[in-house]
Amino acid sequence: MTPSWIRPLFLVAALFDGVLGVAVLLFARPIFALFGVEPPNHLGYVQFPAMLLIVFAAMFVRIANDPVSRRDLIPYGIGLKLAYTISVFWHELTGGVPWMWIPWAWADVVFLVLFVIAWRQTKPAR
Repeated sequence: MTPSWIRPLFLVAALFDGVLGVAVLLFARPIFALFGVEPPNHLGYVQFPAMLLIVFAAMFVRIANDPVSRRDLIPYGIGLKLAYTISVFWHELTGGVPWMWIPWAWADVVFLVLFVIAWRQTKPAR
């Protein structure tokens, strides 16, 4: 039996990453301006990761539809959250990173922990 909180978790993750991905894809320049951050010399550097977030959002919807049978996809979500948090916090520790990236990293820490718990709790019984 799937714990009742796992489906909503992945729907929230899908919404979080999907909205963030679409926002950055369509409005990167105004977002950078809002936070006073110089955009990269080419928007492709942020548009590609934005599109990846949209792809991951679709995957999170698939997981939410059936967490037990889609359990094999959860480690990819864990990997996404690990990659982002490690990157942001490493740069914060070693030289700084614009503040706009920090709240998203903390949100991903929460998702990371919950994804690991969800992955463990969807393990088939022996």
